[in-house]
Amino acid sequence: MKNKEKKTIGLTTWIFLSLILGSIAGIMLHYWVPAGYVRDEVIINGVFYVIGNGFLRAMQMLVVPLVFCSLICGSMAIGDTKTLGKVGVKTVVFYLFTTAVAISLALSIGKLIHPGVGLDISNIERAETTIAETTGFAETLLNIIPKNPIQGLAEGNMLQIIFFAIFIGILLAKRGERVTTVARFFSEFNDLMMDMTMAVMKAAPFGVFCLIAKTFAGIGFDAFLPMLKYMFAVFLALFLQGFGVYQILLKIFTGLNPIKFVKKFLPVMGFAFSTATSNATIPLSIDTLDKKMGVSRKISSFTIPLGATINMDGTAIMQGVAVMFVSQAFGINLTAVDYLTVIATATLASIGTAGVPGVGLITLSMVFNSVGLPVEGIALIMGIDRILDMTRTAVNITGDAVCTTIVAHQNKMIKKEVFDRMDL
Repeated sequence: MKNKEKKTIGLTTWIFLSLILGSIAGIMLHYWVPAGYVRDEVIINGVFYVIGNGFLRAMQMLVVPLVFCSLICGSMAIGDTKTLGKVGVKTVVFYLFTTAVAISLALSIGKLIHPGVGLDISNIERAETTIAETTGFAETLLNIIPKNPIQGLAEGNMLQIIFFAIFIGILLAKRGERVTTVARFFSEFNDLMMDMTMAVMKAAPFGVFCLIAKTFAGIGFDAFLPMLKYMFAVFLALFLQGFGVYQILLKIFTGLNPIKFVKKFLPVMGFAFSTATSNATIPLSIDTLDKKMGVSRKISSFTIPLGATINMDGTAIMQGVAVMFVSQAFGINLTAVDYLTVIATATLASIGTAGVPGVGLITLSMVFNSVGLPVEGIALIMGIDRILDMTRTAVNITGDAVCTTIVAHQNKMIKKEVFDRMDL
């Protein structure tokens, strides 16, 4: 008789369980454990903070070398500049299009729900705001080219890393056998970084539990009550973008089953939700697209890091709803031209935005300035932004994955039999 293999719980299931258990633990600490040194300093700001942020740092440690090597390998694998150019143009156009759709959707929902109407501003706890410096479009373009690529790598400037890595990859592909040793080095180092990623991911359930528990232990539900309409508007827009707009585009351009896509990608969304950083999710996205969707790493190693840098649809949604919320709360009427300005500014502001927690609030000040809204309005939403930040990160990385799947399908670099399998 054959020994029946014991069914082991997979890593993705553990991450989801950690997400749920962490939420419960955080809420219990907030409401049922009295404030004091043990709860606040030892548990929340001690154990949870160190383990959660330690895991987050370990993931962020891998991002720059992994992105750099995977982009070089991806550019080498795609080979000729004509194909690479087509893939690049399609990807950027798709990202900008979905961001514009996201901000338009958010403005429409804000107009429909009126989240700021009838709000007593005095009931909301205000926080200190950080104002972003406005960078012109010309400067944004020039900043893509690194003056010092080593500095760009050290600072984690993703646009500069992408530019430099693609440049190296193209030249390595052109030189062919003359640079076999260099090409093999980057390829083997890329494999090493993927192995390191999988090793760090083994600690993900503990990291996710602590990150979520700390968040809920600090927030509770009290801070949400005056802001429920605003939160509902943001969540509704994010839901429609993630499970409506993206899945319709996937069906139209590939004919693939959106339900299968969502089922297979859901663990990555959960991971993005718990970490609230697109950059830390890059390795898991590439691995999931390869093993569960059949998407070639030649494509994903190019489009996923690019998406984590320029595709911030979830952030654009928050900014759109925030514009409507603050304009209604302060009784400021916006014109049709103002709405078009918001769409353009939020779309351009998403390019080059760092894929790290909370950055959307900083770029929001640029959007507010573009239509003359008081920047102080950002202080109203800062208290409850963490939970929204987590949700919009999940939407951001879903958009990256859908775009990658579409581009891979159009370039015949997807194994449909892998996508159709449901045993993964």
